[in-house]
Amino acid sequence: MDAEIRAGVAASGLVCISSYTFFALADLGSRGISQHVQEREPAGLLLAAKPKLGEAAEPAEPATDLAQLGTRLQEAELNAELRRQVEDANRQLARYARELKDLADLERHKAQQIQIANQQLRNYGRDLKVAVERERARSRELESAYLETVRRLTDASTFKDRETGAHIQRLSHYSRELALAAGSDALEAERLFAAAPMHDLGKIGIPDRVLHKEGPLDVDEWKIMKQHTIIGARLLEGSTSGLLELGRQIAIGHHERWDGTGYPFGLRGEEIAYAARIISICDSYDAIRSKRPYKLPIPHEATVSILLNGDGRSKPEHFDPVLLHIFSQIHERFSEIFALFQDESTAA
Repeated sequence: MDAEIRAGVAASGLVCISSYTFFALADLGSRGISQHVQEREPAGLLLAAKPKLGEAAEPAEPATDLAQLGTRLQEAELNAELRRQVEDANRQLARYARELKDLADLERHKAQQIQIANQQLRNYGRDLKVAVERERARSRELESAYLETVRRLTDASTFKDRETGAHIQRLSHYSRELALAAGSDALEAERLFAAAPMHDLGKIGIPDRVLHKEGPLDVDEWKIMKQHTIIGARLLEGSTSGLLELGRQIAIGHHERWDGTGYPFGLRGEEIAYAARIISICDSYDAIRSKRPYKLPIPHEATVSILLNGDGRSKPEHFDPVLLHIFSQIHERFSEIFALFQDESTAA
C-alpha cells in the first residue's frame, strides 16, 4: 500500500505537501484510503461521499483521491499565503498613508512658515525703503550744509588772500575735467569740484606781511608761508563729512611733489592723496598762467611746455606721471576754462 501511495503522489504531480499530510498518507497502508480520509481529513476535504444506506460502496480510486487531496491542500496553503501577503500589503499601505499624511502636514506647515517669512520680508523691505529715503534726505541736507560751509570758508579766504574768486572757479573746473579724463565717475568728479576751493584755506592764518609781500619771500617767511597747508588741514579735520575730509586731503597735500621734494612732509608718489595730486597740476597751471606782483602772465602753450618739460623751477618729476600724461591730452580744455573765467590776474 505504501508503494501505491507513493505512486499516487507521483502521478498527481505534487511536489510540496505539508508534514501533516505526509504522515497521514503514511497511515493509509493499514486502514485504507477511504477510511483514513473519513477519520482524519477535515470537513470539506473528503475524498469521496459516504454511500447511502443499502447502497453498495463504489470501489475507491486511491490515486485520483490523493491527487485531489494534494491539490486542495496546495490551494488552501496558497490561499493562506495570499491572505498573509494581502494583510501585509494592507498594513504597509496604511503605514505609507500615515507617512504621506505626516509629510503633507509638514509641507503645509512649511508653506505657512514661508508665507509668514515672506510677509515679514515685505514689511522689512518697506520699512527699509522708508528709512533709506529718510537717510538720503538727511544726507542731502547735510551735504547742502557742508557745501554752504565750504562756500563761506572760501569766501572768507578771498578777503585775506589775493587769490580771486575767478581763480577758485577755474581750479574747480580744471580738477573736474582732469578727474573725469583720468577715469573718475561723475559723483567723484563733482565732489572734487566742490572740495577744490579749500586748497588754500589755511592762508587765513598767514600774517599779512608774509601773504601780501610784493617781492620774493626770505627763508623765514617761506617757512611761515608753508604752514598754510597744515593750518588748512587743521581747520577741516575731525569732520564726519566726506566732502570736508576730501578738502583736508587737498589742503595738506597739494604742495607735495611726486619726487618727494614738496612740503609740508616731503611725501612722494602714491603717499600723496589722489585728489591732492590732481589739484597740484591744476593749481600749477593756473599759477603759471596768471599775473603776479613778481611775474607776468604766461600763454597757454608755454605753460603746457613748462609743465611737461620743466623750466628749472617747475619739473615734470613734480607731478603724477599718469595724470601729467592725461593733462597733455586734454590741456586745450584748460585753456578754454581759463578764457571763460577772467579777472585782473589774467590780464596781460
